[in-house]
Amino acid sequence: MTDDESPGLGLDLPAQPLEKSAAASPYRVLARKYRPQSFAELIGQDAMVQTLGNAIASGRIAHAFLLTGVRGVGKTSTARLVAKALNCIGPDGRGGPTIDPCGVCEPCRAIADGRYIDVIEMDAASHTGVDDVREIIEAVRYSAVSARFKIYIIDEVHMLSKNAFNALLKTLEEPPAHVKFLFATTEVNKVPVTVLSRCQRFDLKRISAEKLAEHFARVAEAEQVEVDPEALAVIARAAEGSARDGLSLLDQAIAHGQGRVDAAQVREMLGLADRGRVRHLLATVLEGDAAAALNQLDEAHALGIEPTALLRGLMETVHAVTRAKAGAGGDVLASAEERGAAAELAGKLGWGSLHRLWQLLMKGLTDTGQAPDPHEAASMALLRIIHAAELPDPASLIARLQGGGTFAVGAPASSAAPSPAVAASAPPAPLSFSRLVERLEGDGKALLALKVRDQVGLVRFTPGTLVLRPLGPLGTDFPRDLATALKSATGSSWSVTLSDEDSEPSLKQQEDMAEERARAAVLADPAVAAVLHAIPGATLESVSAKEA
Repeated sequence: MTDDESPGLGLDLPAQPLEKSAAASPYRVLARKYRPQSFAELIGQDAMVQTLGNAIASGRIAHAFLLTGVRGVGKTSTARLVAKALNCIGPDGRGGPTIDPCGVCEPCRAIADGRYIDVIEMDAASHTGVDDVREIIEAVRYSAVSARFKIYIIDEVHMLSKNAFNALLKTLEEPPAHVKFLFATTEVNKVPVTVLSRCQRFDLKRISAEKLAEHFARVAEAEQVEVDPEALAVIARAAEGSARDGLSLLDQAIAHGQGRVDAAQVREMLGLADRGRVRHLLATVLEGDAAAALNQLDEAHALGIEPTALLRGLMETVHAVTRAKAGAGGDVLASAEERGAAAELAGKLGWGSLHRLWQLLMKGLTDTGQAPDPHEAASMALLRIIHAAELPDPASLIARLQGGGTFAVGAPASSAAPSPAVAASAPPAPLSFSRLVERLEGDGKALLALKVRDQVGLVRFTPGTLVLRPLGPLGTDFPRDLATALKSATGSSWSVTLSDEDSEPSLKQQEDMAEERARAAVLADPAVAAVLHAIPGATLESVSAKEA
């Protein structure tokens, strides 16, 4: 053996130089390389860590845990950390369960490497049947080989069949003292209630973009890669709360940037650099140029851009404009140019136009996803948006139907005024309580108007304020429901209050009294009295108070 060679790595392998052996070691992706090895490294789950720490410290350790949350928030990693915490024996071999496992004892190292015989991991996606669960049921009867607890980690537990869940129930409810179950799932709604009731449940939260960006910065520093803070913010936002997804994106960005990563490169990598095409298409749609919009859609289709992706891009742009109009901060995924364009559009578009655009795009996206030809469906969706701009809004239609206003519909608006020209005047406010109730009936609130007419007396009435005295059972939500209905019927806000003060009779009582007065007046008329006297058995059936 020469000096520049290492000993053979196996009976069938020749000796290799040290440099070559090191270079041949496989690359570990960041998501695996930086998997948390202690609860201190688990980000964004402080409440769960505190609960587990208290339980371990007090010896109140449940026999089954259910960890749920979106992908990449640390469910499986947490399960392994719990296995470490329960089986750690400390560097001196005398330690007990702890929320801070040492990481150096044999159980800790073996669990981290996935080779500990008493920690059994099972993927329920590929072991769904009752036979797989029956093996667990048979094995739990035997004590752990060397660990304090025998631990079963079942990932994606919702994939188990109904029979498998039923077979597990009894063992899950009363397992031997040396057995702990740790379940992980992304779809907790698919786990039977009978299983949920037997587990201590932890909902792992989405990790905030700020914490993800801080974590990615530490990873980049450890990897000795220069990454702009804005690029880290873009990656954290794109990860949608998932540490694993974010580390995968960071891995890709490092390879894409060849040692240095900036925000522009990340946006290009994520396909965000082509948002200018989406903004241009939205401007064309708002201008009402149908031919140009269809041409742009055809160009995007020829470039391989999916119609659904294009409509989602339009929705993202409308959402950014809406946020800008509401005064909220801009999306870090967007460049400074995009944020400026969103702010400019926000100043030109009204709230009604933005909400209609969103609903029409949502409908178009649904249709496109279901259509046999998505490109054709996207074309029809854009045309529907363009021609919807020529229609009056609902407020104008209501005003015209009620005869209290006028509207004028113009041609499709330009980019400077993207919504149709609508000049509508609201119906005049009712001048009396009875007129207000009539307005309520005309707005389709007949049952509520009947209750107001029959079961309340008026204490005070001014435009926008109503004080009523209950004359019958109304319910606790009556003032709120009436205020909401009045705002819908009149277009202005109302304050509705119930009081025990003296009030007028109800409108129904007033109508009855008016009818009685009218009846008495009619009967006192000599001509009516003569008719009743001349016709035996004749009676006065009814009198219209209004006609009288």
